[in-house]
Amino acid sequence: MTDDTPFRPAEPHVAPSRRIRPSLVWGIPLIAALIGLALVVQTLSKRGPTITVSFASAEGIEPGKTKVKFKNVDIGDVKTVTLTPDRTRVTATIDLVKEAETFAVEGSRFWVVRPRFAGSGISGLGTLLSGAYIAVDVGRSDRKVTDFTGVDEPPVVASDVPGRRFQLHAADLGSLDVGSPVFFRRIEAGHVEWFSLNPDGNGLTLGVFIKAPYDRFVTPDSRFWHASGVDLRLDAGGVRVQTQSLATILLGGVAFETLPGGDPAAHVAEGTQFWLAADRTEALKAPDGTPQTLVLRFRQSIRGLSVGAPVDFRGIEIGQVRSIDVTYDRSTGDFFSPVVVDIYPQRLGSASATFRADSTPEQQLQLLGNLVRHGLRAQLRSGNLLTGQLYVALDFFPKADPVRFDARLDPPELPTLPSDLQELQAQVQGILRKVEALPLETLGQDAHRVMTALEGTLKRLDTLAARADRETLPEVVLAVRDLRQTLKVLEGNMAGDAPLPQETRQALKGLSDAARSIKVLTDTLERNPEALLQGKKESSR
Repeated sequence: MTDDTPFRPAEPHVAPSRRIRPSLVWGIPLIAALIGLALVVQTLSKRGPTITVSFASAEGIEPGKTKVKFKNVDIGDVKTVTLTPDRTRVTATIDLVKEAETFAVEGSRFWVVRPRFAGSGISGLGTLLSGAYIAVDVGRSDRKVTDFTGVDEPPVVASDVPGRRFQLHAADLGSLDVGSPVFFRRIEAGHVEWFSLNPDGNGLTLGVFIKAPYDRFVTPDSRFWHASGVDLRLDAGGVRVQTQSLATILLGGVAFETLPGGDPAAHVAEGTQFWLAADRTEALKAPDGTPQTLVLRFRQSIRGLSVGAPVDFRGIEIGQVRSIDVTYDRSTGDFFSPVVVDIYPQRLGSASATFRADSTPEQQLQLLGNLVRHGLRAQLRSGNLLTGQLYVALDFFPKADPVRFDARLDPPELPTLPSDLQELQAQVQGILRKVEALPLETLGQDAHRVMTALEGTLKRLDTLAARADRETLPEVVLAVRDLRQTLKVLEGNMAGDAPLPQETRQALKGLSDAARSIKVLTDTLERNPEALLQGKKESSR
């Protein structure tokens, strides 16, 4: 019998699944990820700022190799080096360490350390083996910056050295350079940090750093001067040689000192400006005050006179020559040389009280006019016979011709006198003209005739002297004595420095008369030899 019941499949039984535990294999990537994340966090926490520094050249800089050092301690690495958009410089990208965050401030200076050979010395020789690196000098500002401009030369003084900076104004640089020493009483107290030409081109400005404790000796009464080379002076006390050190002879330097009587406790602010004198004498001399400008008109050669030549008053240098020119005088049709001089009355010491500071320019010109009326004149004189250098001398010449002083001229004109050499030349020329005017040929012929007559006369005297006796001999001796005197007169009149020709002619005439008298005497003795025994007969009355 069949079962007609339809077949129904059994309903599936859902059995609860067992909980699957994670495998330890899956923990390895997780741990690696956590370690990597920790390393990234640690790296980021130790990483300092990234900065860029531009240099004129990438010489010695290699990405990934060149280090950044401060006091020989690594504080960063150079990552990349690229050209600037204008292709004039290179830019180095530098990653600093976390501890070097304070270096990324305004005022920090970066430079490439490599072997350098300069007048101030040799540096960077250690990089010959280790390679070049970038050094840094941290700034004093708190302002954060990331872009810097590298310097070509290493700073002379680090920013952490205590001291103060000052500025010096000079006419020229001399032998100074960046790094030249600054001395105080022959002790190295600082250095020259920089120098630049003034915008108008008239002079220079130098920046000097005076380190502590020597900076406290810089006062308002301090004076600076060039201490370069050797200062050699020859005076009445002998030869004096002054120099700061052997280094200044080769490299140059600056020295400073406080004026005698100045307040050593006085304080000056950083950045105070001073004048840099040429030498110690000029630096320590008393202030000259306001100069009085004068014009001197010379109508003679001024060869040997130069700008800056001294103006002397009885051995005291009271000024110098400012300018020299040549001008044509239409009224006389001649050339003359106007010389402009600056006179400093304060250099006359106590005598400068005459030129009081409170006196008006009109009063000073009136006083100058009185001095001119009393014989004040200017004259060129030789200062050195070997070099031919001239200077201007002021002095009083009471016998000088009076001149009119015009106080309305600006600047006023001081009258001049010819130089001593020019006067000597004029006197020599006058003597030569007088000598040329002498009838030397006629005088020579007359002298020849006189000497011939004298020769004959002397021969006759020798003959007479042989026959002379004691009674008549004194008369002959007197005649010979007169002859000798006449010869002396003739010798004086015939000398090179003889007076006027008229005196020479008179002497020759006297000599001729004496010779004529002697000739008459000898003729008389020849005709009357008994005159030697009987003497001269008295004429019958």
